[in-house]
Amino acid sequence: MDGKPTLTASAAKPYRGDEALHNPEDLLLAAVSACHMLSYLAECARAGVVVVAYEDECTATMTFKDGKMRIVEATLKPRVTVAPGTDVDKAEALHAPASDVCFIANSVNFPIHHFPEIQEV
Repeated sequence: MDGKPTLTASAAKPYRGDEALHNPEDLLLAAVSACHMLSYLAECARAGVVVVAYEDECTATMTFKDGKMRIVEATLKPRVTVAPGTDVDKAEALHAPASDVCFIANSVNFPIHHFPEIQEV
């Protein structure tokens, strides 16, 4: 990460970390969410869908599986605002191909669920 700002992180609070700082679990979820957003915006640009705002409320479930603590699923709930006159169904459908090309989603071994909400300006 040469040339980028220092990333200060900590363990999660249950592991005696500083809850004011991001932990590795936060960063993994942020990577999943950001990669989906960028992939979705690229799909929209190619399809002529004009996105004017995008925010995501994402969560992950972490539990013991196969004797190890791990993230077992993530859920993305993107709220997408599109330009007036946009085909809202088309904008919603583009989340599937975005998920298919997201290299972070393709790199993790847990399912990522998507529950998008699309609205016009």
